[in-house]
Amino acid sequence: MHRGSCLCGSITYRIEGDLGPVAFCHCSRCRKANGSAFLAAAQVTPEALNLHDRDGSLRSFESSPGVLRYFCGTCASPLYSRRQGTPDILRLRIGTLDTPLPVKPQMQIFYADKAGWYDCASDIPTHDQRPT
Repeated sequence: MHRGSCLCGSITYRIEGDLGPVAFCHCSRCRKANGSAFLAAAQVTPEALNLHDRDGSLRSFESSPGVLRYFCGTCASPLYSRRQGTPDILRLRIGTLDTPLPVKPQMQIFYADKAGWYDCASDIPTHDQRPT
């Protein structure tokens, strides 16, 4: 089991079961949504996510057609995203985990779009698109 929360603690969650593949996404939308060189996310199923929103702070934003990004409306912590085309997968922002991450990231996607100022010296495999 894994636990996590937003920065202010208004939203907490528990993940029942294992985390899916962990990836870094370098696309421009993920960089902007996370204010960083890349997004770090793990796949989880909606059924595995047990979310507690004590203040009604959970908000969403449709960043592109069919892609919803969920975040805390109080502290703005990004929590997860969901694609209309893959409703059985959530992409959990692993930076919000309060428990240790048991696996290492397995891939970097949209690497060709990475920030020009970011130089990745890593052995994590890179892909110019999202693998199928």
